[in-house]
Parts: sequence; C-alpha cells; structure tokens
Amino acid sequence: MGEKARVFGAAGGALGLGSLAAALGLCCTVPWAVALLGVTGAVAFARLAFLLPYALIGSFVLLAVGFWWAYRRPVACAEGSSTTANQRQLRWVVWIAAALVGALSVIALSSPLAQ
Repeated sequence: MGEKARVFGAAGGALGLGSLAAALGLCCTVPWAVALLGVTGAVAFARLAFLLPYALIGSFVLLAVGFWWAYRRPVACAEGSSTTANQRQLRWVVWIAAALVGALSVIALSSPLAQ
C-alpha cells in the first residue's frame, strides 16, 4: 500500500468516525432527525449513543496516524522523483480532516445527549 493511500485511508477513517460521532450526538436532540428518520430511526440511533466516546477516540487515533504519515521524513527518493508536492497535498487533506473532525466533535459533545 502506498503512502498516499495510507494517509487518505487514515483521513477518511477519521472523517467517517467523526461523522459517526456527530450523528450519534445529534440524532435525538435535533427535531429534524425525527422528521427525516422517523421515530423508529431516531430511537435506533439513540441506542448507539454509548459508542460516542469510542468513535471520538478512534477518530483522533486515525488523525494522529494521518499526521504522522504527512509529516514524517521521506525515505530517500529515487532519481528524479520528489515527494514534496505529494506531502504538501497530504498535509492539506489531513488538516482539513482535523478541522472537520474537531468541529464535529465539538458539536457532538455539546449536545445534551452526550452528558
């Protein structure tokens, strides 16, 4: 597996877990969730609220792996190849993922369901 695929995998996992954490935190506190999912769907998501801390821990671990891959020293390059441009793109992706996961975590933890 290439370096780029690993970073995108870590960032994607962090985004996915962050989205799951936000969904778990907001499912029953926002009235439109009942309108979109119906009462049965809202109750089903409310039963998953105990997974919120695990989802947050998992998303931050995957973000740490993404940052490690984006900021580690590159291995010696082959002739004529450079990883500077690739690492710059990966750093942008990881920082955007970190901002999104951070925002979703604040939203999830500020909901009354998380307390």
